[in-house]
Amino acid sequence: MSEVVETVQEGLAAGMSKAAAAGTPVRVGTLLCGMRMFDRVREAADLAVAYRDAGVVGFDIAGAEDGFPPADHLAAFEHLRRESVPFTIHAGEAHGLPSIHQALQVCGAQRLGHGVRITEDIVDGKLGRLAGWVRDRRIPLEMCPTSNLQTGCAASIAEHPITALKDLGFRVTLNTDNRLVSGTTMTREMSLLVEEAGWTVEDLRTVTVNAVKSAFIPFDERRALIEDVVLPGYAAAL
Repeated sequence: MSEVVETVQEGLAAGMSKAAAAGTPVRVGTLLCGMRMFDRVREAADLAVAYRDAGVVGFDIAGAEDGFPPADHLAAFEHLRRESVPFTIHAGEAHGLPSIHQALQVCGAQRLGHGVRITEDIVDGKLGRLAGWVRDRRIPLEMCPTSNLQTGCAASIAEHPITALKDLGFRVTLNTDNRLVSGTTMTREMSLLVEEAGWTVEDLRTVTVNAVKSAFIPFDERRALIEDVVLPGYAAAL
């Protein structure tokens, strides 16, 4: 697996160098991903630690959520925490609040993949203890509207919880999940929210800033991206 990581990082470094030379610099960081239904999660976590100074910025665990709780791989997450490597856990999509609780309170995730079912802890706008924890501690929710429609977590883009959670002050971010399987792009996801959920440019700016704030890169880099790239770009669109 290490050879694959090295090859990918070399390719990304070459791409970033070429983009910079063309006057359109980009910042790319890699998350190494372990599949929760297999037994190689710790191996992937070890690689995240080994390559954290070579382009790898964090770790992710994905795959079938229901029946494969994140705590099955607690040793991997404890290792990442000891080594100060941030990680996100896919939780709160196919399985509900217990999955979110375990990802955060047992495993120590800094972000949640999807997290859409945190709405089960919100009644008439009132947040339960877990929902309050997620919002108040600014836990990023990596939300994927099109993917959630395909998996049955939402009936439509208009009814997708991303809008209500944004309005309640959660740190929601907009993502594609798997672009090939879902047949989508970030542009398409943004367009759908504008066309079907009534989002404005200001809403898109909010979730974009949320995403950069939540990136697994140093604070000064995040601030520079927001101040020098994101905000001026949106200002030009208004």
